[in-house]
Amino acid sequence: QVHINESGGGLVQPGGSLRLSCAASGAIFSISSMKWYRQAPGKPRELVALINDVGRTMYADSVKGRFTISRGDAENTVHLQMSSLAPEDTAVYYCNIAGSELESWGTQALDAWGQGTLVTVSS
Repeated sequence: QVHINESGGGLVQPGGSLRLSCAASGAIFSISSMKWYRQAPGKPRELVALINDVGRTMYADSVKGRFTISRGDAENTVHLQMSSLAPEDTAVYYCNIAGSELESWGTQALDAWGQGTLVTVSS
């Protein structure tokens, strides 16, 4: 079983910065991508940023130039550095890990989600 732990959310003023962290643990065999999604009240969940197994990154247009996704020094960790935050960035942010996990009989596809961390941008 794979567990995802997110941290770093909170209340920040417009123009401020926050750093979200995500750590995956358990029977992970390989990771193909690590992603951050967010879901604002009354809106569908949207992909914010991803980093794949060779370090390629992708960002939603709404966060380009403001957010940076990176792998952490610790194994199976990913960070999301957010700057120039605006009220429209207010949402619950979710970490997603895709890859494969170990089972007693071999490996199977992994698609794990964290429980989310709330980011509120308000003065």
